[in-house]
Amino acid sequence: MASAADNMASGLNLSKFGKATDLKKRLWFTIGALIVFRLLSYVPLPGVDATGLAALANRSRGGVLDFFNTFSGGALERASLIALGVMPYITASIVVQLATSLSPQLAAIKKEGESGRKKLNQYTRYGTVLLTAIQGYFIATGFEAGGAVVEPGMVFRITAIISLIGGTMFLMWLGEQITSRGVGNGISLIIMAGIVAHLPRTLIQLFEGGRSGSLNPLSVAAIIVAVVALVLFICFMERAQRRILIQYPKRQTARGVQAERSHLPLKLNTAGVIPPIFASSLLLLPLTITQFAGQRVAGESAFGDFVITLNQYLTHGSPVYMALYGAGIIFFSFFYTAVVFNPEETADNLKRYGGFIPGIRPGKNTEAYFDYVLTRITVIGAAYLTVICLLPEYLVSALSIPFYLGGTSLLIVVNVTMDTVTQIQSHLLAHQYGDLIKKAKLKGGRLR
Repeated sequence: MASAADNMASGLNLSKFGKATDLKKRLWFTIGALIVFRLLSYVPLPGVDATGLAALANRSRGGVLDFFNTFSGGALERASLIALGVMPYITASIVVQLATSLSPQLAAIKKEGESGRKKLNQYTRYGTVLLTAIQGYFIATGFEAGGAVVEPGMVFRITAIISLIGGTMFLMWLGEQITSRGVGNGISLIIMAGIVAHLPRTLIQLFEGGRSGSLNPLSVAAIIVAVVALVLFICFMERAQRRILIQYPKRQTARGVQAERSHLPLKLNTAGVIPPIFASSLLLLPLTITQFAGQRVAGESAFGDFVITLNQYLTHGSPVYMALYGAGIIFFSFFYTAVVFNPEETADNLKRYGGFIPGIRPGKNTEAYFDYVLTRITVIGAAYLTVICLLPEYLVSALSIPFYLGGTSLLIVVNVTMDTVTQIQSHLLAHQYGDLIKKAKLKGGRLR
């Protein structure tokens, strides 16, 4: 039997959306912020030569630049102020979360509540500035070595580093504003916007390949069918849950003495889209440094030859890259699931409120049961993420299809879209509940 919330959700329509003034403001703010992000991706760094930059982009085609461009919306290829996107911020947040799980001092700060969260966020911002400065230096020197700078020198490097730090910090602030004043997770929406911005060009290249004969028309049709099937499979897996029955002590109700029952839903993919983003951001940090450093020292020393060889092994689609990427996805699937869901805390809360799992003793036994179930479903979730991200990437590399139709891109777009739609539905439900409360108050006033 459907609950009252389900019945109310089924009654949502466009007329309800038109009356939700606060939701419309949030949506307009989100759209405006994403437009600002796209406009900034076309603002170039000072001192960059457009002709030399185009030649450098053509020489670097198929490497880490293409991978970075996926998340920055082509900003790196255009040497924009936001060329690094939000990747330094994501990498810094990974480092802070890992340090929090390893350091007792940082773990104590995390337990301080809102004040502790603000301190950790401040540490993340400091780390973002540091990582942006390091990556910015190697990008600036790489542009100089590639002949994409009008006047190479220390002045250009300092100017580029400062500009990149400003662009990345502004994007981080913009993402936080979207999260608090808009709809959805701001950082994820910025990444998704960069991916979606490339989809029209990718589809044009795909159909042009079929028209010119470089791709078999049957292959083009098969790719489209595979993408649709992959999207449906992602939607199915993201909604998959393992429901644990929770029972509470018997209570006296209008229908007599009854035992209250509920379910604790555990998502099959508890970590969501975080593992692929974290794994790719960690790979992008050394790849960016080694690729641009390799351009600067190529042929000058044995170190330069080593860097070039390393870049060849870590090329997008290579076996070493795929192995590292898959290992990173599996690690962060388990790590982030442990951060999101704490079996000990959940078991203590159930025991405090009198809830228990039928057949399982409260306390340590319930904690062990939660840990057992969570480990099993995380194995399935990690395997699902690894297959979704790696198998299409291998086919993309083998068949020379544009990267933007890869599994990682589709996973991020579908997952972020589903989360955003869920938040929109939550705002609509809250608005509908508010209307019901107002009507109830009006009727109560009339009766008096």
